[in-house]
Amino acid sequence: MLIDFFYTLRSAKLPVSVKEYLMLLEALQVGVVGPNSGKRDGSAGDGAYKIDDFYYLSRTVLVKDEKHYDKFDRAFASYFKGVEMIADFTRDIPLEWLRKNLELELSAEDKEKIEKMGWDELMETLKKRFEEQKERHEGGSKWIGTGGTSPFGANGFNPQGIRIGQEKSRNKSAVKVWDQRAYKDYDDTQELGTRNIKVALRRLRKFARLGNEEELDLADTIKSTAANAGWLDIKMVPERHNNVKVLLLMDVGGTMDEHIHRVEEMFSAVKAEFKHLEFYYFHNCVYDFMWKNNRRRFSEKFPTWDIIRKYNKDYKLIFVGDATMSPYEILQSGGSVEYNNEEAGAEWLQRLTNAFPKFAWINPEPQGVWQYRQSVSIIQQLVSQRMYPLTIRGLEEAIRLLSK
Repeated sequence: MLIDFFYTLRSAKLPVSVKEYLMLLEALQVGVVGPNSGKRDGSAGDGAYKIDDFYYLSRTVLVKDEKHYDKFDRAFASYFKGVEMIADFTRDIPLEWLRKNLELELSAEDKEKIEKMGWDELMETLKKRFEEQKERHEGGSKWIGTGGTSPFGANGFNPQGIRIGQEKSRNKSAVKVWDQRAYKDYDDTQELGTRNIKVALRRLRKFARLGNEEELDLADTIKSTAANAGWLDIKMVPERHNNVKVLLLMDVGGTMDEHIHRVEEMFSAVKAEFKHLEFYYFHNCVYDFMWKNNRRRFSEKFPTWDIIRKYNKDYKLIFVGDATMSPYEILQSGGSVEYNNEEAGAEWLQRLTNAFPKFAWINPEPQGVWQYRQSVSIIQQLVSQRMYPLTIRGLEEAIRLLSK
């Protein structure tokens, strides 16, 4: 049975060997994962393996690098079609309330008639809805539901609301998102479609001779030998290394999903060009912590204060993000869509730019739409207008600024 599973993983370009496949079979034979003793409803089991246990076992045996986890997950889901997916909410909301029957589409005139709520009113109203609502609603303007103009729910429209139980963003206007979402790390092995990104980044490189003297200095050897009446006098120098240090902070998840391919190209190029590279992830705006692995972003946090103190001012700071979010996420304490941050994102952006004087923001969104996004204008002000598009020209301008 599992031979087809093995070929599915191989077709997904996962580096899975026959030896690892045989190791998985051996693990199953010796009972590393035991068969079900009972179903979730308490009835007798059928002797089959629990899909969650098999998932973790097969991933542990077959995947040797965490950067391949996302490919493995997609291949696993493709092979085991119909496997139950578990959603984790910070507070239980009846799934019946969020059943998708329709997606509301309104004209521009209709959208203008819908009033916005302020931040405090929005959060207080949501609290009241939780206390009052007893059943599913659809197509309305008040309750938590779907397909309406209420600020709370999914697949409808409101110029400023809280998105609950929706697969992805539709109108990019949510102030807060209720779901706990899983993001994936950018793949640094992504093949570049063009070498121009690397060429642009190379202008930032500065070489210095550091370390042990391991390289022959031919010019000095010839000069010293001639001055020594022809007796060979070998001269050595340290090897040249790129001495530029880069701190890369990347927005991930949400609206950034539209730009994964281009950001992966840039990430791959940066890793290839700079030996002294440190990177971290954030979502929408930088707050009091960042992370290096998106699957463990809440268990392995890196406090932003520690990052500021750890790296010297000679690091070049590069933000990568579309700066597309609710203005509350930048200016309001508690504005984060994932948790209640004590200090506004604007405070942390100012601390980072003060700590690293040479900085730039790279935006993968087309430059033509920046003027229509209020959050982009706010970020531009916070980074002293040092925002550049993710184009060859934009990269060249950013690198030119960082090189000064």
